[in-house]
Amino acid sequence: MKYGIWNVHEPDARAVNDLVGAGYAPLAAMVLAARGIRNGMEANHYLDCHAPLPDPFRMTDMDLAAGRVGLAMARGEKIAVFGDYDVDGITATCLLTDFLRRHGADVVSYIPGRLEEGYGLNPIAIRQLHAAGVTLIITVDCGITAVDEALLCRELGMDLVITDHHECKDTLPQAVAVVDPHRPDGGYPHKNLSGVGVAFKLAAALNGDQEAVLRDYADMVCLGTVADVMPLQGENRVFTARGLDMLAHTRRPGIAALMHESGCAPESITATGIGFMLAPRINAAGRMGQVELALELFLTEDPLRAQELASQLCELNRQRQNIESEIYRQAVSMLPSGQPPEAIVLADEGWHQGVVGIVASRIAEEYACPTFLICLDGEHGKASSRSHGGFNLFASLTVLSPLLESYGGHELAAGFTITRQNIPEFRRQICALAAGYYDDDTPRTTLELDCAIPPELLTVPNVDSLQVLEPCGNSCPKPVLAMEHLVLERIFLVGGGRHMRLRLRSGRHVVNAIYFSATPQSASIQPGDLVDVAFTPQINDYRGERTVQMNVLDIRPSCTACCSVEIAGYRALRQDTLSAELAARILPGRAMLATVWRYLSASAGPVQESPLCLCRKIVRWSNKPLSLGQLLTCLDIFRDVGLLELTRQHKDLTIRLTPGPEKADLNQSQTMQRLLQAKES
Repeated sequence: MKYGIWNVHEPDARAVNDLVGAGYAPLAAMVLAARGIRNGMEANHYLDCHAPLPDPFRMTDMDLAAGRVGLAMARGEKIAVFGDYDVDGITATCLLTDFLRRHGADVVSYIPGRLEEGYGLNPIAIRQLHAAGVTLIITVDCGITAVDEALLCRELGMDLVITDHHECKDTLPQAVAVVDPHRPDGGYPHKNLSGVGVAFKLAAALNGDQEAVLRDYADMVCLGTVADVMPLQGENRVFTARGLDMLAHTRRPGIAALMHESGCAPESITATGIGFMLAPRINAAGRMGQVELALELFLTEDPLRAQELASQLCELNRQRQNIESEIYRQAVSMLPSGQPPEAIVLADEGWHQGVVGIVASRIAEEYACPTFLICLDGEHGKASSRSHGGFNLFASLTVLSPLLESYGGHELAAGFTITRQNIPEFRRQICALAAGYYDDDTPRTTLELDCAIPPELLTVPNVDSLQVLEPCGNSCPKPVLAMEHLVLERIFLVGGGRHMRLRLRSGRHVVNAIYFSATPQSASIQPGDLVDVAFTPQINDYRGERTVQMNVLDIRPSCTACCSVEIAGYRALRQDTLSAELAARILPGRAMLATVWRYLSASAGPVQESPLCLCRKIVRWSNKPLSLGQLLTCLDIFRDVGLLELTRQHKDLTIRLTPGPEKADLNQSQTMQRLLQAKES
C-alpha cells in the first residue's frame, strides 16, 4: 500500500439519477455526484470552458499599470520585462514581450540565472538594466516581495510595475503599480491566476480587446497555467481549454517544434501531456542555466531555428535526467547501512543546484522520510528539501533557524542556506524532530478516490464519457476510482522489471491493468491475492482495438471483515496516558492473539510490511475483525516475551520470529500487564 488511507467518496444516488437525466453517462454522473455536483446545471457550471472573462481593470492597480506602460510605449522608452525561470515565468515573459513588440514598444526580456542570481528581482539585474538605458521594469511571476529592490529602482530613477500571482506580504513594494489578484484590498473574482495569467490581463488592459489577445496568446497562458498547477476552474479553465485548442493548431514555430521533438501529437494534446511532456523540457532550460534557449524558442519566427532550439531543450532535459540519476546514485550510496535515519540530510560539493530538488523528492518518496540535499560551495551550502507524510518542513526550519543563514518555502518543499560546520548539528536536530513526528503508526498518506464502482461499469463507452471532465488538472482531477474484491490472476513484469501488467478478475469480468514503478515485492502482492485496486481508467488502443485498462495508483488487500485504522488506544499506551476505556478497546483476547500468531507463523521468513497493509492481510486471511492499534499491541506483547524481533523503518515493520521459550506466558508481557492494570483502574 502506497497510501495509508483510501478516502472513497460515496455519490448521492439522487444526484446520479438527476445527472443521467441531464444527459451525462452513468460513470461520468457517478464521478460528478461524488464531487458534490447535484444536477445538470451545477455540472455545466463546474465544467464550463466558455465563461466570460472578467474585466482586467477589476484588478487593483491595473489602471495604473496600463497607464504607465502605455505612456512608455508612446514615448518610446526602453522597457524591460523581468520574469522567472520556470514555465510560468518564461511564458509570462514571452507573452508580454511579444505583445509589446507587436505594438511598437522597445522591449528587452530579462530572466535571472537560477544558479548565479536566484529567484526574483535583484540589485545586479536592476543596475545592469539601468546601464542599458531601461526606464521601466515590468515584473511577471515575481516581484511581490521586492521591497528593497523597488527602493533601488527609485534611487536610480527607474519606474517599476509589478505583476505577480504569489501571496502578498504585510508590506507591498513601493512601485508605480502592484498588480496581484491576492492583494487584500482587491476585489478580483479569480484569485488563483498564474503569473502568465496576470501578464495576459495586463496585455488585455493595454489592448482593450481581451478576446483578441486570448486568440493570440491562449497557448502560452495555457502552458504556464497548467505547468504551475493552477486550479482549472473559472477563468483558468477557459484559458486551458482555449489554449489546448490553439496548441492543436499552433502557428508558433517554437511550440510546434517542441511538441514534435518531444513526441506530443498536437491533435491529442492534453493538460496531462503538458505536465509530463512539454513542461519538463521547458523547465530544463532554467534548471540547467540556459533559460535563454526557452525564451528564444517562444519568440522565434524561424521554423529552422525553432527546430534547433527544441532539439537543444530536449537534449538539456536528457542531461538533466542523467545528472538527476547520478546525484540519486551518489546520495543513496551515502546513506548509512542498516535502518535509515528518520530524516535524510546529505551534502556534496559536486551536486547541481537546479536538479537536487527533484532528487530530494524521489528519495523522500522511496525512503518515506523528509529529505534534505545540500549543494556545498566552499564553507556554505544551498539545500533543497522535500517532505513525506505531512512532516512540516517550513515549521521545522523555523525551529532550527539559528543554525541556518536563510530559509524559505512551505510545508512540503523548502530551501535554505547553511554553513558547512552547522550541517552535522542540523542533521542531528532535524532527525530528532522527525523521530518525534513519526513516533506512532497513524497512517498519514491519504488517497482521495471519487467512488468505488462495480466491474460492469468499466466499459469503453463509459470511459470515453469521462472526456467531459477535460481539461483535467488541479481542482478538476482525472477520475480516481476503486474496484474491490478482485482476484489477482496474473502478474507480468515489463519495462525491464520496473513496471507490472496485471490481470484481475471479478466473476466473469476480466480487467487488465498497468502499475508503473512497482514490483510484486514493493506492492506486496502475489497471484491469487484478493485485492482492492485504486486506479484511473484509460482506453488502450492497440492495432485498432480499443479496450479498457486500469492505470493503477495503489493496491491493498481486500477485507470482508472490519479493518479499522483506529490507533488512539495504542498511541495512549506508548505515551503512558492509557485510560480504562482505551485499554479495553485494544486489549487483545486469546483468540485475537492466536489469529495474529498463526498468520505470522505461516509466513516463510521475515515479514516486512506497512502496519496497515499487514493488518488488512491478516483480516483477509482470517475473516475476523482487527484494528491497527490491536495489531500493534499484539506485536508488542509477542516481542515482550521473546517470540519475535520487531524493527521499524518509517512506513514498514520488519518482523522476525525467534525460537523463544517453548511455552511463553503472554500474561507476563509488560504490555499486557499495563493494559490489564489500566483496564481495572
